[in-house]
Amino acid sequence: MNEFMQQHQKGFYEKYIKRPLGFCCALIAVVLLSWFMVIIAVLVKLKLGSPIIFKQERPGLNEEIFTLYKFRTMNNQTDEKGNLLPDDVRLTKFGRFLRSLSIDELPELFNILKGDMAIVGPRPLAVIYLPYYSKLERQRHSVRPGLSGLAQVNGRNSISWEKKFEFDIEYVNNISFINDLLIVMKTIRKVFARSDIGQGEEHPGSLHIERQNKKNDDM
Repeated sequence: MNEFMQQHQKGFYEKYIKRPLGFCCALIAVVLLSWFMVIIAVLVKLKLGSPIIFKQERPGLNEEIFTLYKFRTMNNQTDEKGNLLPDDVRLTKFGRFLRSLSIDELPELFNILKGDMAIVGPRPLAVIYLPYYSKLERQRHSVRPGLSGLAQVNGRNSISWEKKFEFDIEYVNNISFINDLLIVMKTIRKVFARSDIGQGEEHPGSLHIERQNKKNDDM
């Protein structure tokens, strides 16, 4: 049995309702927003070129790797050596607009339909950071990652990565319909308020470097 399954006990809501409810909500959202996503796809093509969809491997439930989908928000500008410029340089004004309203994350609805993600859960981070989680922090992977999560409605970019991981574990240990509903409502409010907006792909870069150095020192 997977170590995550041993540590995480599912309640009735999580075991029988959360996934079917999330699938139905995502399907309704795709149907209702399909026309809007087509328009955004055309604008991304015109303003940023191809590919329209940004794809990246992320760890999901039980750390199984899946492909995350987002609308592209950065161009392909490179330096004189052909290396991509930093994210904050390649992030365009149009890309910032998409992120300010979380429009770039709409393709993740298809990740929810596929079963890779849930509407609410810890945000999926890059695969490269897997070796640097503590045993406790790895419990964030005992549930499906989410379109939004407890950390995202409690500061997101204004709190430390340690605090974000604490919120993730708190969520994992207290999954309920009421908690999910409150997170969804807070997420909608933050989106329309355009608060706590990220300017780059979510990644605990400084924390990764700090833990990598510590790991090297301990060897």
